[in-house]
Amino acid sequence: MRIVFMGTPDFAAVILDAVHAAGHEILAAVTQPDRPKGRGKAMAMSDVKMRAMELGIPVLQPERVRDNEEFAESIRSMHPDVIVVAAFGQILPKEILELPRLGCINVHASLLPKYRGSAPIQQAVLNGDKIAGVTTMQMAEGLDTGDMLEKASVELAPDETGGSLFERLSRVGAALIVSTLEKAEAGTLRPEPQNDALSSYAGMLDKKSGRIDWTKPACVIERLIRGMNPWPTAYTNRDGKLLKIWKAEVLGREAEEAVPADAMPGDCVLIRKDSFSVRCGDGILRVLEVQPEGKKRMAADAYLRGYPMNGGEHFA
Repeated sequence: MRIVFMGTPDFAAVILDAVHAAGHEILAAVTQPDRPKGRGKAMAMSDVKMRAMELGIPVLQPERVRDNEEFAESIRSMHPDVIVVAAFGQILPKEILELPRLGCINVHASLLPKYRGSAPIQQAVLNGDKIAGVTTMQMAEGLDTGDMLEKASVELAPDETGGSLFERLSRVGAALIVSTLEKAEAGTLRPEPQNDALSSYAGMLDKKSGRIDWTKPACVIERLIRGMNPWPTAYTNRDGKLLKIWKAEVLGREAEEAVPADAMPGDCVLIRKDSFSVRCGDGILRVLEVQPEGKKRMAADAYLRGYPMNGGEHFA
């Protein structure tokens, strides 16, 4: 089929690869404009742009697709059979949605109608879900509200992070879109409307999303640490300096017997050679891997050698 692809991050680049490998004619890859990135704020291309250039696919980078007649005309002139969308980052107007004969098909990293929005992968980890997945969807004007086409699911590992689930679901999504396109071309898809009452919103993350609230239960904080890995990462403050926490575990109830009765959430209560533990609103969290401000990631034992800690210190 003749396809226009729209996507931006590495998740979408994996989907682009699969569509290309399946033998479809990709007329153009539409992605977000280059943005400043990193400490030096150098302009960086999206993952989709880099992969499209490697594959020799023309790239379009409109600042806005809404109210952009020049962009709409460029897509119209290509006469695509379908537009495939994966984590593009902009809302498509009705004019674009209805332009291809088979409409626009979105690859969404959630088992819809659960987790509409931009961060469904991280939300699955944050909520302690046992199952996550990918849905292909016939796009409509609402946010992830279109009819569901196909689904595929995976089980989350006990140590699942946002990053590991991201990689797994990108591969699942790649296989699923190839299947969906085959059925769309054959006319055998059976769209299923979503039940809006079962939906929830997984909003966009920013750096503040990773801030640890020590009044929360230890199990919730442990999931936050995994869900925010690799970005934006979970963090706290020690003596006014940022401390990222990359890995931790919840201690059993017996650990609380060794904790002072007057310990408050955020207090360091147990220090061992290879770790330190923090009182939470409910339970104790043992910290195993950290990253001090301006330094590299390190195991907790290396951190304690360089940054000695006394019982009773407080993390804020």
